[in-house]
Amino acid sequence: MICLAVTYIIKPGHENEAINLLKIMTELTREEPGNLLYIAHRSPTQPNRFFLYEQYTEQAAVDAHRASPHFQQYVIGGLFNILESRTPESYEPI
Repeated sequence: MICLAVTYIIKPGHENEAINLLKIMTELTREEPGNLLYIAHRSPTQPNRFFLYEQYTEQAAVDAHRASPHFQQYVIGGLFNILESRTPESYEPI
């Protein structure tokens, strides 16, 4: 299993746009073969800070996710345009 933890800091004023994009991504990603979990969170104290937790069966599923049309449209073409910063981390269970 591969676990991804990604922190997004969104440009001020774009928080609602980020919420909409993450809701779409959540729905579409959960339908992908190899996706086990995909949950987006928002900080209660920093409204432009979002945390995404994802689990996939294997690296091939992560690669397929990143190559998917919805990732290209809503993350690359959407979220990335309103980011101040992005901090991705990858984990494997012990």
